Amino acid sequence: METPSRIRILVVDDHTLFRESVARLLAAEPDFEIAGHCASAGEALRLVAMTPVDVVLLDYDLGDGKGMDFLAKAQSVGFTGRVLVVTAGVSELEAAQMIRQGIAGILRKHCSPAALAQSIRDVSGGKDYFEPGYLRSVLAGITAPAPEYQRKKLTDRERQVLQYVFEGLANKEIADRLQVSESSVKATLQQLFSKTGVRTRSQLVRTALENYKDQL
Repeated sequence: METPSRIRILVVDDHTLFRESVARLLAAEPDFEIAGHCASAGEALRLVAMTPVDVVLLDYDLGDGKGMDFLAKAQSVGFTGRVLVVTAGVSELEAAQMIRQGIAGILRKHCSPAALAQSIRDVSGGKDYFEPGYLRSVLAGITAPAPEYQRKKLTDRERQVLQYVFEGLANKEIADRLQVSESSVKATLQQLFSKTGVRTRSQLVRTALENYKDQL
């Protein structure tokens, strides 16, 4: 039987004790592999350019720099994985900026080890992970949607599905909540992709935050 591939993780945090402790903690999980750990955006960019990484655990405040410095250049060095921001806290504006840059989620540092491990598995599997209530606070801080003539009105079902996407639920979980088939959820997501002009769930979240807040 073929051994399942492990999730390759890079930990980026300028606090050495926290960074090394998290790396050791995650290395004990059978489905995780620590690809490296470092203290700055520059080091992280060099590592992902040379080493395959599936999930980057990124602190927002890196002392001499910001996590945004990594997000701005990650794709240009060939990084195709996902980014989970693990932070003591960020403002609504900072969170909105990072969501626009394509992060897969935000997790606060006071979370449990089990929650951290599960969130890594979730984002590696394609979900977006935001702590309950956190994304709603970000939504509340964005007040300038695109002009109405540039947007198409969302249906009730599209709004329901979109709210569950914000919560990081998979298609099957959304189907269970709505008591509909998984294929129905997929069809609604395709309608949302077409209506908003995006291709992925992360892009859908960013576009909804920027342009459809008043319809949610």
